[in-house]
Parts: sequence; C-alpha cells; structure tokens
Amino acid sequence: MVRHNLDVMHIEKNICESILGTLMNIPGKTKDNLKSRLDLLDMGIRKSLHPKKVGDKYEIPKATFELSVNERKDVCRFLHDLKVPDGYSSNIGRCINVTEGKITGTLKSHDCHVFMQDLLAPTFRGKLDKNVYDALVELSVFFEYLYSKSLNIATLEKLEQNIVITLCKLERVFLPSFFDIMVHLTIHLATEAKLAGPVQYRWMYPFER
Repeated sequence: MVRHNLDVMHIEKNICESILGTLMNIPGKTKDNLKSRLDLLDMGIRKSLHPKKVGDKYEIPKATFELSVNERKDVCRFLHDLKVPDGYSSNIGRCINVTEGKITGTLKSHDCHVFMQDLLAPTFRGKLDKNVYDALVELSVFFEYLYSKSLNIATLEKLEQNIVITLCKLERVFLPSFFDIMVHLTIHLATEAKLAGPVQYRWMYPFER
C-alpha cells in the first residue's frame, strides 16, 4: 500500500529552509531571485512582480512576503533572545546575527521541526501580510497534527483536503520557484499516515541521532 516511505523529517527541514530563506532573503537559499522574476515575465503572470530593466540592470519590485531590513532584525532578535526548557531544542540563537538581521548558520533538522511546529507563528506575527501569514500558519498546524502520537482517520482525511487548499493559498503568494518536489510531497503525507500509522515510527531521527 505504501510503495515509498516519505521521510517527514527531511521534507519538513527542506520546507522550513525554503520559507526562512525566502522570507529572510538568505543568499543561496531564497527562492525569490532575478531568474524567478524573469520566469514570471515569460509566463505572463503576477505583473506586479515583473522585473523592470533600468539601463543594464533590473529593478525587482518588493513582494508581499519580503521582510524589510528592520523586520528581519526584529525576527533575528526574537530568535536570539528566545528561552526554551532544557532539552526542548538546541540553542537557535547560535545561528543568528542580530546586527545584520541574518541567519548565518545552518539549522539542524530538529531545530526546523521545532520552528515549523511552535515558533513560526509567533516569530512572524505582525511582520507579514495577512494572506502570507495565515497560509504559513495553516502549514504549521498541518505538521503539528501530523506528528500526533495518536491519529484519527477522520482528522487525517480533513488534513488530506486542507493541505491542498493550503498549498493553493501559498501559490497565490510565493513564486513558482518556491514549489519544488519537497513542497509537493506534503500532499501525500496524511495519506501515508492513514495507511502506515504515526510518523514517529518511520522518520529518520533515530538514525540521525
């Protein structure tokens, strides 16, 4: 029934890095760049985000999901000063540069897990456009329910339906380049949990530890 066991841990980690990289405009990790904007121009969609050529260079209009420098610094300050119970997660502040408003280090898999479940909503509250924020919170809630120790079939069937709508909301906000194979695989996670049971028995944390 389950041909390929999808590893929820790495799917969540890659999605978390894509979200943080795009919102925080991290070089090499952001999905919003000149090539992505030129793709919009070729496809003839999202005209408000089309790059404008000025001389030999392009001007890239600000997107609704793009944080300003001060907002990025506020986010970094929140994550740097965050205090959590012992054993809850590693020190995320070690990866944060508050002065420059950048995430300089690499978040570990469990850091991404904690961020997607518990920290995404409070970190970006009041910083993002309502449509962007609501869609990201829905994605966070999806992962939270998926990681439950006991699963209800009716709940999983709702998750199957809701994740499709959530991805559609994200498509109205983010660029097409954001939606790589990892984002697509979230559609199958609830179905797989319905067939194979809780994800804790099938993810990669025990092996990585």
